[in-house]
Amino acid sequence: MKKILIVDDEEGMRIALNEALSRVGFKVVSCADGREAVTKLKNDTYAMVITDIKMPGLDGLGLLREVKKICPETPVVMITAYGTIDNAVEAMKDGACDYLLKPFSFENLIEIVKNGLAQAEMLFDNRTGDAVISGGNGNGSGKKATESRTIVTGDPEMLRLIDMARGVAASNSTVLIYGQSGTGKELIAHLIHNNSQRSNKAFVAVNCAAIPDNLLESELFGHEKGSFTGATFRKFGKFELAQGGTILLDEIGEMSMTLQAKLLRVLQEFEIDRIGGKEPVPIDVRVISTTNIDLKKAVQENKFREDLYYRLNVIPIKVPPLRERKGDVERLAKHFTALHAEKVGKEIKGIGSDAMKEIKSMRWPGNVRELQNTIERAVLLCRTDEIGTTDLILEESRGDVAAESSDFPTTTIEEMERKLIAKTLDVTNGNRTHAARSLGISIRTLRNKLKEYKERNLAVEGV
Repeated sequence: MKKILIVDDEEGMRIALNEALSRVGFKVVSCADGREAVTKLKNDTYAMVITDIKMPGLDGLGLLREVKKICPETPVVMITAYGTIDNAVEAMKDGACDYLLKPFSFENLIEIVKNGLAQAEMLFDNRTGDAVISGGNGNGSGKKATESRTIVTGDPEMLRLIDMARGVAASNSTVLIYGQSGTGKELIAHLIHNNSQRSNKAFVAVNCAAIPDNLLESELFGHEKGSFTGATFRKFGKFELAQGGTILLDEIGEMSMTLQAKLLRVLQEFEIDRIGGKEPVPIDVRVISTTNIDLKKAVQENKFREDLYYRLNVIPIKVPPLRERKGDVERLAKHFTALHAEKVGKEIKGIGSDAMKEIKSMRWPGNVRELQNTIERAVLLCRTDEIGTTDLILEESRGDVAAESSDFPTTTIEEMERKLIAKTLDVTNGNRTHAARSLGISIRTLRNKLKEYKERNLAVEGV
């Protein structure tokens, strides 16, 4: 059951939100001010925070900034009775995933909560911010290891790509970033934004694969009050919230053909049409898109509009997979070790030579994201001051040399997965939320796995 933290100084609003969210299966914790919320966030894990903007003491915007320091992956929804576009833009700039304007309906609340949670699950391993180039030992920027918003590389191709990204940042041209899942496409998008003249404005990311087609249009372009059933107030879309800044259309290849046509018009006319709107709204937004599929092939198969493809592909940037950046594997492994050891308060000095040899032998089909998940688990499971081979849970994605080894493990992936879940639950004292986060999966996925094991009479310790 997902747990949501409600923060509002009005008791009536707290009660109403609690009742509405509990009715659809969420566990709700509420508090009356921002300072109390900060304490709760430091002591427990929440799937989402919903906070009023106008509160005495630490207000909603201040709390939002604190949330992004304590648990940056947690989505935050802002509630306001003073819902000007400026409020919304400021909140989005500071990392809010959406906002609600009082008075709002039960349907609006649930829609926004579900959308926010869906996007958070899709983007959990890819939350990024200011990109800082780091070389050498994986923390060469001189910043604290807790700053996960870092491009760690010494690879010549990646350094060339980064120089290119910085070079095009000054223009307003659309950028299309290609690459496999987990390569760091969103980091490059942030790098472009942060080196542009728009850096003091909002960076708004929309995952086109995480939002159903029937909701994505409203998410992007907004809607007017009364434009459809449940539209009880005007909603500003993400394009308006990114006004003057940058919008990232993540996994653009998942967008429907109908919506592609509407996006094309936006790029041509520099204006959007809210659903139910009477006149277009001018916009000034830099558009960056990412994709993990071959859009040119999608065009040939009539799955993506050719005219939109050329509009988006003005500046193409291809992020190489980790297997083509072999020198970065060790840098990244060291960086993630320091990052996650500090995060959980462990004194881990590094990775043992045998463990590093294992890490470097892998092909990493899940790229940087897979490597980070592996190191995070290893840090969690490590009981000494150095990560060893027994702390590594590696899937069957080794390179050619490892594949030919007679010592190749015979354990099936299913058995390995079950043992990993059991070991993680043991380390987290049975806390499923913490275990799911460490494993890099949603709590729903973990719950389904445990249910499956129970039905098949397979033992899992820590449950």
